[in-house]
Amino acid sequence: MAEMFNSVQWRNADPNMAERSADVIRTLLQHGYEAYWVGGCVRDEYMGRRVSDMDITTSALPEVTCSVFPKVVPTGIKHGTVTVLMEGQAFEVTTYRVESGYEDHRHPTEVAFVRDVKEDLTRRDFTMNAMARGIDGSWVDPFGGREDIDKQVIRCVGDARLRFREDALRMVRCIRFASVFGFSIALHTWKGILSERDTLSWIAMERIRSEFEKIMTGPSPLRGLEMFLRSGLYSRMKAPFPYTGHDVPIMEAIHRTAPEHSSIRWSLLLLACGISAQEAERLLRSWTFSNKQREAIVKLLALHESYAQVNEEKEKEKQSGRLTWIKLVLAHGAEAAHSWLQMQTAMEWTGAATVSPAVMEQLEGWLQELQIRNLKDLNITGSELLLALDKRGGAWLGELLGELLEKAAAGLINNDKESLINEAKRVVINNEGS
Repeated sequence: MAEMFNSVQWRNADPNMAERSADVIRTLLQHGYEAYWVGGCVRDEYMGRRVSDMDITTSALPEVTCSVFPKVVPTGIKHGTVTVLMEGQAFEVTTYRVESGYEDHRHPTEVAFVRDVKEDLTRRDFTMNAMARGIDGSWVDPFGGREDIDKQVIRCVGDARLRFREDALRMVRCIRFASVFGFSIALHTWKGILSERDTLSWIAMERIRSEFEKIMTGPSPLRGLEMFLRSGLYSRMKAPFPYTGHDVPIMEAIHRTAPEHSSIRWSLLLLACGISAQEAERLLRSWTFSNKQREAIVKLLALHESYAQVNEEKEKEKQSGRLTWIKLVLAHGAEAAHSWLQMQTAMEWTGAATVSPAVMEQLEGWLQELQIRNLKDLNITGSELLLALDKRGGAWLGELLGELLEKAAAGLINNDKESLINEAKRVVINNEGS
């Protein structure tokens, strides 16, 4: 089959993925149908960006596509999309189509299959995504996508207001592309966002959050945030962002944080906007953050708030400052403590740090020395304590374990069962005598 249609060489895609996708196109061509790579893979290859997946558009009806491949999953067959499985690779193959009736500003209620690839490209969002490429390297680029990429501009296909009215999430995607790629937004497209921004309230927060996370982990999050504010989209969501202003130095520290530390970037954004840990908990839930990421962000903000309440005079006394820091680490977690120190380092670059470099170095040293960081590290269990003290359980047990943890972590008592029991008995006697 390969000798029938020589394939263009992909420079930025996994070779196996590229060749298997070419096999899909060759098969469709061999059966007398048109087929092209389309959308993001074509765009990213042209831009020299890594190609993560490869979508295909074809003149073959979905039932035909299902009949010519041995392994097909009918993922969206009513809308013309099936997933072809080819030697460990999966490719979405979609029949040329046009769409209409976007009653929820997101999903079309009517889909009609067409015979011309250019008609299919007409329904797409931006010119850079409305390009197709043939197996021989030929281009189908009716809206000047390559020219707009060369000019570094995001431009809607056709009427911007209509494109955003069809799918309001496209407004957030537009800003995400501009932020991640470093492109500008065409004036007509920007005006379309301003005109249709109220329709964003129709879109599920999960979809918006997913796009926004790509902004926050991208190379220029501040650029995306600034456009999001200027557009007014932040106040049009199902769960509006409670923005009333921000602290510029704290916001600028986001760029001093590595993209992989997304929880720190989010924490800086919330901190810069004056949003407390308690408020962040509610907001991040409404934005459908995962439990793990939400907890990481909230713990980081809570630690920041707790540290701010520490008496400055106690920080000057080495032992007292150490004990205070250990209590904070135990209360909020070692991971939050590490993140907080990284956040302070980023804030130091912009003049927003709340502790000096010398104090940060001292706190980092104490954190590294800390061998006992949670109750699992304590060499005694609650059941063993109850047996040794011959007492029934209750709220007092948790308080006692917490006190033992703090003392063992600070090195005030040894972390062995005998020492812990002796200290527990002393605490209980003192409490009962008071």
